[in-house]
Amino acid sequence: MRRISLVALCFSLLPSDGFAQLDSNQHVEYLQEINLVGKGNHRDHNFLPEIVGTQIQAGKKNCLIVVDKVNAVVANNSMRQILAKVPGIHIWESDGSGIQIGIAHRGLSPNRSWEFNVRQNGMDIAADPYGYPEAYYNPQMQSVQRIQIIKGAGALQYGPQFGGLINYVVKDGSDIHKPLAIESEQTLGSFGLNNQYIALGGQKGQIHYYAFYDARRGDGFRKNSPYNTQTAMASINWSPSTRWKMGVEVMQFDMLSQQPGGLLDSLLYIDPRESLRARNWFSTTWKTGQWKTTYTFNKNTQIQSSVFGMDAYRKSVGFMSPITVPDPGTDAAREAATDRYRNYGSEWTLLHRYSLGGKTQSLSAGIRYFHGQTDRLQKGVIASGSDPNFDPIDPYPVQLTFLTQNKAAFVQQLFKISPRLSLIPGLRWEQIQSTATGQTGWLSNGEPKAIGQSEQNRQFVLGAISAEYHLNHSTEVYLNYSQAYRPVLFSDMINNPGAVLVDPNIQDAKGTNADLGIRSNFSSFLQFDFSLFSLQYNNRIGSISQLDSQGNVYTFKTNVGNSQSTGVEGMVQFDPLEALKPKSALKMPLFVSYAYTQALYGDYRYTVKTGSEIQERNLSGNQVENAPKHLLRSGLQTEWEAASDRIKNLQMGLQYSYVSSVFADANNTQEAATNAQNGLIPSYGIWDWNAQIQFQNGSYIKASINNLSNEIYFTRRAGGYPGPGAMPADGRSLLISIGVEL
Repeated sequence: MRRISLVALCFSLLPSDGFAQLDSNQHVEYLQEINLVGKGNHRDHNFLPEIVGTQIQAGKKNCLIVVDKVNAVVANNSMRQILAKVPGIHIWESDGSGIQIGIAHRGLSPNRSWEFNVRQNGMDIAADPYGYPEAYYNPQMQSVQRIQIIKGAGALQYGPQFGGLINYVVKDGSDIHKPLAIESEQTLGSFGLNNQYIALGGQKGQIHYYAFYDARRGDGFRKNSPYNTQTAMASINWSPSTRWKMGVEVMQFDMLSQQPGGLLDSLLYIDPRESLRARNWFSTTWKTGQWKTTYTFNKNTQIQSSVFGMDAYRKSVGFMSPITVPDPGTDAAREAATDRYRNYGSEWTLLHRYSLGGKTQSLSAGIRYFHGQTDRLQKGVIASGSDPNFDPIDPYPVQLTFLTQNKAAFVQQLFKISPRLSLIPGLRWEQIQSTATGQTGWLSNGEPKAIGQSEQNRQFVLGAISAEYHLNHSTEVYLNYSQAYRPVLFSDMINNPGAVLVDPNIQDAKGTNADLGIRSNFSSFLQFDFSLFSLQYNNRIGSISQLDSQGNVYTFKTNVGNSQSTGVEGMVQFDPLEALKPKSALKMPLFVSYAYTQALYGDYRYTVKTGSEIQERNLSGNQVENAPKHLLRSGLQTEWEAASDRIKNLQMGLQYSYVSSVFADANNTQEAATNAQNGLIPSYGIWDWNAQIQFQNGSYIKASINNLSNEIYFTRRAGGYPGPGAMPADGRSLLISIGVEL
């Protein structure tokens, strides 16, 4: 399973003395995006090339994480370590099982990564990227070959959100050059973790394939937190000619987990493993399918197309009152909810190169169609019991259907002004239709309490401009300014008569992302990326209280204000031993990844009720919730390429993560509320230790001790599911993986 680093390969094609030798008439061939990443390069962090497949990434803040090169046990999807070298990534660590991944940056909310456009192999995997962009499913990291991250500017090519793009690229067997290869990994860990991963892949003639099965179970760090997941995925790709490649993939994910609920701060610091909820359960089933094809007309023109679909469920049942209210026990009722998501769509992208001004120019364009349907059932009553029963005794009072239709097109042009300077303007056109129908309960006469049809139709154009200037063959300055948007969510569309009134003129949140930075793969011993950023988030949606003509109070949902995040992001990785002795068998890479973020509300209205009056106030100057000012990760690793008949490689590393305190609410409540749902989330620092040994026969052993100092901390306060209350993070845990690649 020999693999070559795509980034390293691209750089190796350049003259050793930089751009001085580049002729402006020289033709440059860009490689297609195939799986040439991984074992040929010892780095787990790289930068994306200027062009990947049919899409232009030049001038954008981006990175490429090669998961195989991460020195950590990844069976529990430990994003704190996998994304350690991506500066500014804020992670909610309230789910040690790794099932629900919550990440964000630049002052955005980590709630199930919903401020990112989350994809797997290029297709959407969130429930509905336009109305409910929560990623309930995330791929098992042993199956992921690389993670593409495009910060901020991703909205131009991929659509919402403000955070940019995260694309999990799953192994497809294109790097295997024999009929059958086998991967197997067994992981055991603290708190009953047991994970089995097995995969088959190979190449026979014009066909390559890959399939895996993963099963993971555990008792969880806390009481009442066992979980069980099963994931199966298969892909097959056929290249009937050198110009044509097509492939199909299918995936199914099933999960059941018990939810231990939140805690009061005082109890959390006494015993973070405690749980006051023993009857709360959560389940998801996720099925996806995709057909992709790539056709190369000639050396200048290539087209890629994708047709995809998803059928998924999320189900929950539990006693969801504030944590200050004791659960009455098994004879008391619980509340159930079920969502079903049925989505399908297609994307087509084109890359065309042509000559202009004696230089090769590149044009990227694409179109997209998406249709999504969400059927939402809520407030169901489970009469009694403590088991994972999701079927209520009577029909659900809340029965809603949300429909989304999206049409989009984008165009982006990479102008080679000179061998060193590139200018990349772009436009994206969006048309979105969102519809909500159904009922929010029953009237006294037994008739449904209908919401009436709520519909949003809008279209708009986003613009972007990027630039890239190469100081030499390995170092470049990049600049990006792009518009972004976040559609009105389904929950912001519901008119609930007598309770919530939605502004008929409510608008999608819109704003801008800007980056100015310098990055370099300076040499085998030095890599860095430093940048300034600004994120302007306008038309944020919120709720304010108002009085009707009879003096009754009602909630009014509308666009209430803006926020802005500015700051610095930087990462440097340096190997002093490699600097002193290139190609040394012993390496000692160390890295520092740091982000400073100042995320503040601008003009942002809210209301308070005093007696019979409602007073309007403003959050201007308050810090945005869940936005740490300081986020630091650093690590030191030793690597030894052994000259042995049995041992191939030895690695050991120590990583430190620090996250400064954040507020849990926009009012910047300092003291913890009596129900622990608001208040300060204190800063914390975590040590992780990792080691691995690889043998010449393809087997390996990995070990990780996460939270080495057994720090008691939490990263989230939940107002509802899966709390409410403060959600403890995991204490010290040991994980050991034994695997083989044959």
